[in-house]
Amino acid sequence: MTKKKATHDVRVRRVYEPPAPDDGTRVLVDRLWPRGLAKTEASFDDWLKDAAPSAELRKWYGHDPGKFEEFADRYRAELAAAGSASGEALERLRELAADDTLTLLTATKDLDHSHPLVLAAEVTESTGGITQRLL
Repeated sequence: MTKKKATHDVRVRRVYEPPAPDDGTRVLVDRLWPRGLAKTEASFDDWLKDAAPSAELRKWYGHDPGKFEEFADRYRAELAAAGSASGEALERLRELAADDTLTLLTATKDLDHSHPLVLAAEVTESTGGITQRLL
């Protein structure tokens, strides 16, 4: 008899929101420290800067919703680049998601057009039994 793999969520939340009891492992996935957040008040388990888009891609995108589809494609390419630091960070997130609920944290205001949303999809895409939720 084979053991069924547990189902875990991958969530996207703002880092400024208080932690929820069911957040599981909380990981900040922004390259820059969130403005106005004191390090003593930050509540997360890890900070994976390399999971964020490159500075060049982030600047090109400029949080313009009209560029989101192309941004998502370019970001996925960065994540898929062989031997890249962002690819290694993605693998670490997949490991964390396999063990427990994973909450990706960002300072971005528009979660619907944010890199953590793309990142959550990449984590869930190749990991069976995991669902994605935007909170």
